[in-house]
Amino acid sequence: MIHHINGLITFKTPTYVVVEAGGLGYKVNISLNTYARIESLEHVKLLTYFHVKEDGHSLFGFSDEQERTLFTHLISVSGIGPATAQLVLSSLSTDEIRSAILSEDDRQFNRVKGIGPKTAKRIILELKDKVQKDAGEDWAQSPSADNTIRQEALSALLALGFSRIPIQKALNQIIKEHPDMNSVEKLIKMALQHLS
Repeated sequence: MIHHINGLITFKTPTYVVVEAGGLGYKVNISLNTYARIESLEHVKLLTYFHVKEDGHSLFGFSDEQERTLFTHLISVSGIGPATAQLVLSSLSTDEIRSAILSEDDRQFNRVKGIGPKTAKRIILELKDKVQKDAGEDWAQSPSADNTIRQEALSALLALGFSRIPIQKALNQIIKEHPDMNSVEKLIKMALQHLS
């Protein structure tokens, strides 16, 4: 398995990059979350997953180990291939995916194109134990704000023109500090302070 790739980005799109390493240009498929982290970089180190199938080989890249682990978990679910897993990781942050699985909130996955109610339930059923084990006791026991409140705040902040990744980081930090958060307005106001 190719563990990681380290080199110069010679071509970049929101869905894949070409990384030159050792005189070769590698096409590496990425999620929007990874793209947001490497968008301003010229030189990059990406953790990778090498997918082999009969009609071709594909290389997938990740900005951190959490994203790569979730990717491998997702493709282990019946009916989910690498392209769908990449779409899930582009539509939701790693924290949102883990939170949705641990709280059995299948509605989060229904927002992802190509994921229907049955597939969403299957993701939760097949991955809950794995995610709980990966996350450790901190995730399993830490209370979190109502997902609806978090989602409403995220939608409102996106509408105000802020980018998804900074919003998610701000919301995660606020909810971690205030696990009993129960007001959308208060959450938005606190997030605006973080984002400004």
